[in-house]
Amino acid sequence: LRYSYPFFGSAAPIMTNPPVEVRKNMEVFLPQSYCAFDFATMPHQLQDTFLRIPLLVELWHKDKMSKDLLLGIARIQLSNILSSEKTRFLGSNGEQCWRQTYSESVPVIAAQGSNNRIIDLSYTVTLEDYGLVKMREIFVSDSSQGVSAIEQKPSSLPPAPCPSEIQTEPRETLEYKAALELEMWKEMQEDIFENQLKQKELAHMQALAEEWKKRDRERESLVKKKVAEYTILEGKLQKTLIDLEKREQQLVIAESELQRERKELKSERERNLQELQDSIRRAKEDCVHQVELERLKIKQLEEEKHRLHQQLNDAENKYKILEKEFHQFKDQQSNKPEIRLQSEINLLTLEKVELERKLESATKSKLHYKQQWGRALKELARLKQREQESQMARLKKQQEELEQMRLRYLAAEEKDTVKTERQELLDIRNELNRLRQQEQKQYQDSREIASGKMDSPHGNALEE
Repeated sequence: LRYSYPFFGSAAPIMTNPPVEVRKNMEVFLPQSYCAFDFATMPHQLQDTFLRIPLLVELWHKDKMSKDLLLGIARIQLSNILSSEKTRFLGSNGEQCWRQTYSESVPVIAAQGSNNRIIDLSYTVTLEDYGLVKMREIFVSDSSQGVSAIEQKPSSLPPAPCPSEIQTEPRETLEYKAALELEMWKEMQEDIFENQLKQKELAHMQALAEEWKKRDRERESLVKKKVAEYTILEGKLQKTLIDLEKREQQLVIAESELQRERKELKSERERNLQELQDSIRRAKEDCVHQVELERLKIKQLEEEKHRLHQQLNDAENKYKILEKEFHQFKDQQSNKPEIRLQSEINLLTLEKVELERKLESATKSKLHYKQQWGRALKELARLKQREQESQMARLKKQQEELEQMRLRYLAAEEKDTVKTERQELLDIRNELNRLRQQEQKQYQDSREIASGKMDSPHGNALEE
């Protein structure tokens, strides 16, 4: 870098040394880039100069094999430091002084070609105000090479020599001695100024190095913090992704389980419906078979009754014939002994007793068959009632299962599916109610048939 600002009291250019290699996306520190200027001016003149004349910093490319090449120029507006915050500090003599510091990054614009930004230049400017300068006038003769007055600080100026008579030897004159002392004082002040400048440069370099290290540590801690935050966020993201995958798997499993349960419930419903239909069909067949058996038994009992009734009629006719023959024989044999007649009467009495016994046994067998018929009807009614109870229990269980199915469907499916399932449940319930009504109707019909059959044998018995 190279720059100059004559307002600071020196027109000689200030350059950084040695050259530093700069690469892309790289930040470097330029050695010997610190420079301090001590100057005195009026505040309005300082402000006007800083506003009008910017500090131009040139960026040069230096190569041993070729000529130095100007790469770009950066414009630093020094008036920005005048608007920065002032801080108070004590000077070397214990006086109150003010300090203003301003830092900024400005672009370096290419010197040739298009106005493209090459790099960014970061700088720090410090302005220290030591207050008004106290002046002392020193009068010298014309032999002092035109020096008439010199501005110095009162603490560092030597005592002014008093004028005396002019000597014949120039070296012995007071003016010469004053000029000599002034030159010696200048050299001493220059040495002091150079030492102070080096100390300030070293202090500023140390401050800049400390600031650089501090900012580097801050950047490093910030980077570590951001990396830790990114790691935490990445962990949270991974955890969220894993949770989402688990939830998706759970949803897939739940959906498959729901489909499986729906299929099982559908198959269970079809199986229960088929079992119900089979049980109803078997009950109907059993009822028809029992009715047929009872009809056959009733027919056999009627035939047996008719046969016994015929036998009874035959026995009564035979008894009447025998009684008639007995009367005829009695009339014919009225002249025979009584013992013979008595024996014949006894024989006829025995035959009559035998016939009465047969009649009584026929009556008992009729009553027995009648009791068997009643028991068969009761057993049939009991079987029908048991079958109806079992069917009612199965229907109730199926209704509970259907209700559970309805609740599951309400929780698992959407509104349209729920409406469809409700309609199916209503259809099944209506079908069950219809089957129940048919079963009750068939049961009532069978009871009416059974009661009619029971009334018919009872009427026949009454007729006998």
